[in-house]
Amino acid sequence: MKSNNVKKGVERAPHRSLFKAMGYTDTEIERPIIGIANSANTIIPGHTHLNRITEAVKAGIYMAGGMPVEFGTIGVCDGIAMNHTGMSYSLGSRELIADSVEVVATAHALDGLVLIPNCDKIVPGMLMAAARLDIPSIFISGGPMLAGRHPERPNEKVDLISVFESVGAVLSGKMTEDELTAMEDSACPTCGSCSGMFTANSMNCLTEAIGMGLPGNGTIPAVMAARERLAKMAGMKILELVEKNITPSQILTEQAFANALAVDMALGCSTNTVLHLKAIAHEAGVEVPLSLINEVSKITPHLCSLSPGGKDHIEDLNRAGGIQAILKILADQGRLDTECITVTGASVGENIKNAGVLDPDVIRPWDNPYHEEGGLAVLFGNIAPDGCVVKQSAVLPEMMQHKGPARVFESEEEASAAIMAGKITKGDVVVIRNEGPKGGPGMREMLTPTSAIAGMGLDGSVALITDGRFSGGTRGAAIGHVSPEAASGGPIGLVREGDLISINIATKSIELMIPEMAIEKRKAEWTAPAPRITRGYMSRYARMVSSASEGAVVK
Repeated sequence: MKSNNVKKGVERAPHRSLFKAMGYTDTEIERPIIGIANSANTIIPGHTHLNRITEAVKAGIYMAGGMPVEFGTIGVCDGIAMNHTGMSYSLGSRELIADSVEVVATAHALDGLVLIPNCDKIVPGMLMAAARLDIPSIFISGGPMLAGRHPERPNEKVDLISVFESVGAVLSGKMTEDELTAMEDSACPTCGSCSGMFTANSMNCLTEAIGMGLPGNGTIPAVMAARERLAKMAGMKILELVEKNITPSQILTEQAFANALAVDMALGCSTNTVLHLKAIAHEAGVEVPLSLINEVSKITPHLCSLSPGGKDHIEDLNRAGGIQAILKILADQGRLDTECITVTGASVGENIKNAGVLDPDVIRPWDNPYHEEGGLAVLFGNIAPDGCVVKQSAVLPEMMQHKGPARVFESEEEASAAIMAGKITKGDVVVIRNEGPKGGPGMREMLTPTSAIAGMGLDGSVALITDGRFSGGTRGAAIGHVSPEAASGGPIGLVREGDLISINIATKSIELMIPEMAIEKRKAEWTAPAPRITRGYMSRYARMVSSASEGAVVK
């Protein structure tokens, strides 16, 4: 056991004495030491209940003969951090989370890990740590929030995005402030990760799909007793993984990432999954080129239409059969490697043997999808030579092809102010730059401008492009991750007000419609913008972070 480094032999008597200072007995110390990375806090709705999940995990570990030791990690709620300086720190927190798990697990010679995340950067940060450490590891998320009910139409579900879009409706005179308050009070009724197929739930579902979480990890609602039972099972299962020495490197293979991408396309996950899967693959030593996303998307239809693109929520996906049902459909069509090993100790094929779709209105059959292609697309062109990403499943049909004049803004705040002041008109292409990993810094999510456009009814006529990110809750022709970013001299930094931009999602292309000679002339005149944060963590992050096309990893 790895933990023998801190407990075995005469020379480790001082170490054992320190364990005993915490109340551990000799019987416990002799067992495998299992770390529990618990991201519980009282500032993120998805994390307020994680101590309850942790207690269930501890019970499972004890039942299976292990010694649980708990430690904490930080987290950022993207919704609360949205549209102010705080959002600069969200993506950067992913690296801190990965580093902190690595430090604790290595310094204390842990034999295995149970990782308990739930929200946007905590899930990929912990997955990066598990890949980096390569000790037996299993994930149990806190689970999704239940959807709310519309205050006036109780048969209609609402969620956090409903509140963001209601702000745009108030500003455009379509809703009163009293109606907004009623929506605010109704949209987020329980703890858990926000209820649609936003980034947190996308990553929790993909954690299950890639084999690092037990069946049900991605979809069982936070408030269900089944979530606690799953946590106990995860606590027991980690001892089996330790005994068999099943580590993340055996699970996070090239084939497993391809499986996860296929599920991503079938579900219509957040564009942020591209960023995070690239970063996790980097830690696992696996190559996931952006071109693979279009290849998988082309042969994988979009089978689930969850919020923000559709009416259903994660609770509906869970009721319909969950991720295992999606895997079964893909396997039946030969679109899945069923030999991949998972944290169950069994293969994907063995796991899904009894899986099936329980509601074809939520999970559509292969031959009757919502869209013929998968949920995401990567576009390339002279404005994004290294690519950019759009959630094509949440784009209205009339916006799959669009050409319009650029409305250029140097920050999210500038763009949001113009949108809310009614200065954006039908046909425009809103360009928000200097919001990338380096220029932002931290590649801020921009749910405020996209929600305002949707709330004002402009999502069928206005496109947005940025070197920053859009929230998993974004809908419409919102194209993010434009690479290279403006702060690194990318072509998006050369766009001028009124330039025509052509977007064709069907052909995976995006072009700045000016002569190449003009682009070269502007490039020669370009100067780098001054850094926005000049001290502290994000200043260091901005100096070391890679392009979004590489997963925005710190090098």
